[in-house]
Amino acid sequence: MKDYASAPDNLPIPQDDGAADHLLGMRLPDVVLPTTQGSTLALTKLSGYVVIYCYPMTGQPGVPLPPGWDEIPGARGCTPQNTAYKDHYDELTELGAQVFGLSTQTTEYQQEMAQRLHLPFAILSDHDMAFVKGLQLPTFHTNGMHLLKRLTLITKDAEVVAVKYPIFPSNSDAAWAVNWLKQHSR
Repeated sequence: MKDYASAPDNLPIPQDDGAADHLLGMRLPDVVLPTTQGSTLALTKLSGYVVIYCYPMTGQPGVPLPPGWDEIPGARGCTPQNTAYKDHYDELTELGAQVFGLSTQTTEYQQEMAQRLHLPFAILSDHDMAFVKGLQLPTFHTNGMHLLKRLTLITKDAEVVAVKYPIFPSNSDAAWAVNWLKQHSR
């Protein structure tokens, strides 16, 4: 069984390829996404600050990662990223933000991780890639899968007001979101 809670040493560091440069000021697409909490959500209907952290895919205990996964810059580290948001959740909500994870995996696949990690917030499935396409989010292909590159959006009233991309190490963006909100939400 792999240890998904930590990342191996010497992972390749993702470089800023400019694929998120267009996002600041964009309005979120009006799509409805299923959640791991058994409901659906249209992010455009939320007011105030929302943190949406996007990740490629989580591994499952006892299931090998795709071949070459650790060689893809920024791919490894989804569990540490989810755990970092869990650890900072109270602080983020005290700053007035709602928090959601988002990947292109199915809700059924995401639920295993959300339950295993006891996440206090919903993970959104963009399996049909409507949200990804609506914002032209950076993606990559591997082993027959079309996956998101790791990035975090902070929105206010459905408009993107901050973007963190690329993210490395994978667990660093939750603290970045806290710091950004401390500077801008009061």
